[in-house]
Amino acid sequence: MAASFDVAIAGAGIIGAACAMECAEAGLSVVNVEPGVIGGGATAAGMGHIVVMDDSPAQIALTHYSRCLWKERAADLPPDVEYVEAGTIWVAAGEDEMAEVRRKQRVYNEIGVRAEMLDAQALREAEPSLRPGLAGGLLAPEDAVIYPPCAALHFMDLARRRGAVLRPGQAASLDGAGIRMGDGSLISAGIVVDATGAWATAVRKRKGHLAITDRYPGFIRHQLVELGYLKSAHSSTEDSVAFNVQPRRTGQVLIGSSRQFGVDDSAVDSRILSRMLARATEYMPALAGLLTIRCWTGFRAATADHLPLIGPSAGDPRVFSATGHEGLGITTSLATARLIVDQILGRPSEIPIEPYLPSRFEAKA
Repeated sequence: MAASFDVAIAGAGIIGAACAMECAEAGLSVVNVEPGVIGGGATAAGMGHIVVMDDSPAQIALTHYSRCLWKERAADLPPDVEYVEAGTIWVAAGEDEMAEVRRKQRVYNEIGVRAEMLDAQALREAEPSLRPGLAGGLLAPEDAVIYPPCAALHFMDLARRRGAVLRPGQAASLDGAGIRMGDGSLISAGIVVDATGAWATAVRKRKGHLAITDRYPGFIRHQLVELGYLKSAHSSTEDSVAFNVQPRRTGQVLIGSSRQFGVDDSAVDSRILSRMLARATEYMPALAGLLTIRCWTGFRAATADHLPLIGPSAGDPRVFSATGHEGLGITTSLATARLIVDQILGRPSEIPIEPYLPSRFEAKA
């Protein structure tokens, strides 16, 4: 007789791998189905930014909770995960944006997140390669950067050490009975978790571009993000770009970011890439002198309210979603996994789960 599992997970990106780890650590029998490599897809394509975001109370709660979970595990992460508390600087271009700096600082301080306001001189001292004339910024020193594919591999390794099974292959369908594979076989499970990212049926694909330079140690020290980033991230009617650069432990500079809806082609769009790089050099002109060695794209899983889907379907309470994280899947992977297992086991959650339940959309359908 074929084996049956407590939980079957479709997808082994960082969300699926974290869910497998959390399930296994809770004593649940778990199988993970993945047609490609562990930590592929959006996990391999994205920036590894662990950041507290304050766009909404629910987003603050989820990102703050997850950043705390990352900090708890930081000492045990292997070196190839490259966990570094580089900090984030939210860059204010003009005095009007300094009002947003002060607002963000108040919000962060109210929830116990360290945040330091930088005037123009302090910003220049923190990041000398930024252009002159910027008004200042907000430093969140405990934000971190990681290398996401190796984090996913680590989580899956921890899950497998506790008995989790990795099943290569394509999931054809998911329902309350388990995962039906492309060859027609059924992996039986009491709970099924859809962690297929942008390929989940309840989300929209949103294409993004990134570029990475050759090695220039010390060129930047912090993750740097323009204060207009959220406006760019939330645009659903047009293509958008924003200044967002990240220091890698290798000395490379990872350059973002862009967003496009309604595009399924994974090829690099030279028009969008040029806009993205031009935006980056507006804030950091010296980037134009660095050698860019690779550009690529990936697909984020987006929802209409910019919050992920975490929890059971109203139509079938045995089928859970763990998707829709858009650009915050790396940050929120650990909190998502914890909230999924909290619901499976019926135990209290550290933060309210209601804002992320898939039923918020299903009820309107």
